[in-house]
Amino acid sequence: MKMRCFMVDTLATIIFFTVIAACTELFIAGMDPSEVFITRLIMIPMMVLTARPYAIWRDCCFKWTQPNTRLYKTVIDALAFMSFQLPIYIITLAIAGADVNEIISLVISSSLLMLMVSRPFGIYLEYIRRYFKVTSIKQC
Repeated sequence: MKMRCFMVDTLATIIFFTVIAACTELFIAGMDPSEVFITRLIMIPMMVLTARPYAIWRDCCFKWTQPNTRLYKTVIDALAFMSFQLPIYIITLAIAGADVNEIISLVISSSLLMLMVSRPFGIYLEYIRRYFKVTSIKQC
């Protein structure tokens, strides 16, 4: 079951964020399709490494808080996503050579996009899990 959870969460993450990021890179950043393709290929290993740990973190956040309204679920999804993904993004930027001012600027601008996609991704993840008959974790 653990391998099945890993595969479903990873597949959901790769599909969702490849589509979202590719559209952003093509239509907002104006990247060439070949650049988008290469960037998306480069990001797949990162998504493979982080998809399942994020899904577990999200499950725990939901178990700990037990949100019971649409607004509360949106807030928990946003907090879970930001608290997991922002540190990874900051580390990635630092490894890539960004200085402190660049990191601050990118984190501020990326945070809005992260907030916007956190709940849609949570809903999508839940849908994919239901489709493949995978349940969230029980230990937190």
